[in-house]
Amino acid sequence: MGRDERRRGTPLNLGQIAGAHGVKGWVRVHSLTEPREAILEYDSWLLGENQQSVEVLAGSRNGKAIVAQLEGVTDRDQAEAMKGLGIGIDKSQLPKAGEDQYYWTDLIGLEVLLEDGRSLGKIEKMMATGANDVMVVEGDRQRLIPFITGHTVLKVDLESERINVDWDPEF
Repeated sequence: MGRDERRRGTPLNLGQIAGAHGVKGWVRVHSLTEPREAILEYDSWLLGENQQSVEVLAGSRNGKAIVAQLEGVTDRDQAEAMKGLGIGIDKSQLPKAGEDQYYWTDLIGLEVLLEDGRSLGKIEKMMATGANDVMVVEGDRQRLIPFITGHTVLKVDLESERINVDWDPEF
């Protein structure tokens, strides 16, 4: 499975509709993007479990909140009925990552191998620590391995779904 195929399929969760904003059908949005208003950079969202595609007509930051006007939503009742719907995008909408840059969503599930080929397990999730990102690797036990390219991370191969690391397996 190539990199582009890994980026299609399951939508990437960006947030949730938090409720109505005003009387003209705008919605308040709980955004998981950083910065929060980056969720408005996507022209269309996939809403709810059925992943209904809806066009984002307008949006802005309103204090600490994000508000958006969605295609076909013209009054407060319609907006309020959307409360709780998840907001996603197709991963193919993400900009291409730069050289030696990776989206966390592309790393999750990759097998982590030592230099001698032994497997430590698979990346369950990623964490930001401030200093560097950390891979949470689940195998015979859980390991937290810093994601530092050229140091602990020797090679990332998205095609073969593997990451080679320089790491003490006892740590």
